[in-house]
Amino acid sequence: MTRSTVLHVLVFGALGGVLIAALKWLEYRWLVATHATELYAGAVAILFAAIGLVLGRKLTRPQIEIREIPVEVPIPMAAAAGFTRDEQRQAQLGLTAREIDMLEQMAAGLSNREIAARSFVSENTVKTHVSRIYEKLDARRRTQAVQRAREWRLIA
Repeated sequence: MTRSTVLHVLVFGALGGVLIAALKWLEYRWLVATHATELYAGAVAILFAAIGLVLGRKLTRPQIEIREIPVEVPIPMAAAAGFTRDEQRQAQLGLTAREIDMLEQMAAGLSNREIAARSFVSENTVKTHVSRIYEKLDARRRTQAVQRAREWRLIA
């Protein structure tokens, strides 16, 4: 191709591009002129929907801030040092050493997951031990089981 042919192709291409852009602009102007009301109503609807979403998120956000404050509770060492387990009561109830260990960890306030991690067993195994402890101590809740175990001198 010669230089003049390339120049002609570029000029005609640029003119074609300008012509297409002009036609699209006229089409856009016609679209805006004929459908102006619908376009403005749509823009207002989108604006109000966005404002509603922003306000809804701000107004429905929880206003309560939860703070965890660690409090140390002193445990008298004299009571723990002078503690002797009632082996006869343990045998009478049929509590195993593992169940006593679980009871002590429950009394320390540990969750099933934490007990499982410390005892190197699965969480389901801990749940099984805890349910057997409930049966043997005739308890319905953790606190009730721990209270009865302390009353019966099974744990400190």
